Order: sequence, then structure tokens, then C-alpha cells
Amino acid sequence: MTNAPRSRRVVVLASGAGSTMRAVLDAARDESYGARVVGVITDKDDAGALAIAHEHALPTAVVRLADFESRALWDQAIARTIATFDPDLVLLAGFMRLLGEPTLDRFGGRIINTHPALLPAYPGAHGVRDALAGGAKVTGCTVMLVDAGVDTGPIVAQAAIEVLDDDTEATLHERIKDVERGLVARTLGRMARDGWTVTGRSVRIGAAPSTIREEP
Repeated sequence: MTNAPRSRRVVVLASGAGSTMRAVLDAARDESYGARVVGVITDKDDAGALAIAHEHALPTAVVRLADFESRALWDQAIARTIATFDPDLVLLAGFMRLLGEPTLDRFGGRIINTHPALLPAYPGAHGVRDALAGGAKVTGCTVMLVDAGVDTGPIVAQAAIEVLDDDTEATLHERIKDVERGLVARTLGRMARDGWTVTGRSVRIGAAPSTIREEP
């Protein structure tokens, strides 16, 4: 008999090296973590996340935009592919494409993404560069729920990072990523174990939502 929380199914979407996904996989070695990765989807044949998935014997799928006649068809294919893994949560771990209406309609409210700035400040593709250009003394990283906008979803968790006088975009981004990986892993685990509710723009962890099911 175990008192560990039931494990929630997580599918990861990644485009790059997969370092954030690896942090989640490492955290999930603890049986009390509450979540387990059940599949990995990429939009690139050479994404490093695929190698990590294979190390952990995880099923994978590659859904390349170039293989579809239109973005709308790709959006539908991504939603179908996510659904094959029957996830409780969807984690975007360095996934470099916006998700379309089919995915948001089906999995909205349980898609998690990160951004290398303290939203709502410095949204978009160049959050680190923009923070430096803006003269910010403190920046950081944000875990959020995905909506139809760009970095506009309800904020789940944040961590602050001091901007040093000699920081470049590369050095600052590297320090943000070091913190971001741990923040994602901790936040995902808390959401899986304790549930969450969204009221307007406010996310509260600790009340199980209807979108999370109990597994036997």
C-alpha cells in the first residue's frame, strides 16, 4: 500500500535539445512526484528531445509542418497526435511553434509553457534581449497556461533573476534557463499532485480541476 499520489499522464512537445524535459524526467524518478511523461512529440526530425525520449524508452512522434499542405492541417495533426497519448497535462518544453485552435479547444486549461522573462513584461520571441535593452535590473522566467495569444496565458509560477552589469544576452539567458528547468519541474509536479483552478487571470494550485481524472 502506498501513499504516493496517483501519477498524471504528461505529453511533452519539444523542438530542441530537451533539457527541460530531462529535468522533468529526473524529477519523476521520485514516485511521489505525481506525474509521468508518456510521450514526446517534436516538429523536427533532429530534435535532441528525441534522443532523450529514446533513452527513457518513451514513444515519440514527429509532426513536421513541411509535411502538410497548410498550417490548418498541421494544427489538426498536432491535436490528433497529442490525443493519442491521452494526456492529463501537455508540456511545451522549448516547442517553437504556436498551437492552433484544434489543440486549444481540446486541451485548453492544461497546456503548460514557459517564457524567459517575468510576464507580462517582455513577451515574444526575444524576452531576454528585450529585458536587457529595456534596462531591467531584474528579470526571470514564467510558467503559464497557454491560450490563443503569444505569452498571454494565466501565470502559474515565476522566478526572479538579477540582471548583472556585464550580462550579455547569452549569459543572462543561460542563467535563466538554469532556473527555468527547475521551476518547470517543480510546478508541473505540484499541479499534478494538487490540481489547480483558474479564476480570471489568477491560477491557484491546490484544488483539483475537473480536467484531471483519477487513475486506478
